[in-house]
Amino acid sequence: MINKPPMFTRLLLGKVWLTAICVVMLFSACENDINKIKAIAAADATKPIQRTTDLDVIFSDSAQVKFRLTSPLYIEYKVEKPYGILPNGVKIVFLDKDAKEAGNIVADSASMHDDNKFIEFHKNVVATNSEGTIYKSDELIWDQKKKTYSSNKPVEMTKIGGDVMRGTSFSSDDKLQHPIFQNSTAIIHVNGDGFSQ
Repeated sequence: MINKPPMFTRLLLGKVWLTAICVVMLFSACENDINKIKAIAAADATKPIQRTTDLDVIFSDSAQVKFRLTSPLYIEYKVEKPYGILPNGVKIVFLDKDAKEAGNIVADSASMHDDNKFIEFHKNVVATNSEGTIYKSDELIWDQKKKTYSSNKPVEMTKIGGDVMRGTSFSSDDKLQHPIFQNSTAIIHVNGDGFSQ
């Protein structure tokens, strides 16, 4: 004959099991909620915080205007390392001490990092320096802190006299006047005759 526990004990055991099941369900629900919150937060991190149309900004240093940036659209992302993109084209006009144009850069798109001190230009990039020398590439990286330009993609430089220099990549000072090309070829005009180097 099997001895059954008294009714009170059976009720108490039933409540303990019910409580245990509820606690497990509660923690499981909390864990699911936490996972949902994390997923939402991760998705929000990739969403733009601010959109600006018809952007027209003048950048100055020590009370002197350095350049003017215009773009139809600027999208800013406030993530761990904030950045902004200019997906619909960008133009920068450099200004001399008399506020006259001293070169420019145009590109199909760009991204700005480190409080706009690092700008990457992408697709159909055309940069013109103060001497009228033109650089063309699908990439141009302007590091204002290091005061350099560089590109890891093929670059073509054309001088006013018609001389052309091409390289698989290049780097230069921030005036685009002293470029260094890698794997370069050139067409130099001498007395109207050209030759390849």
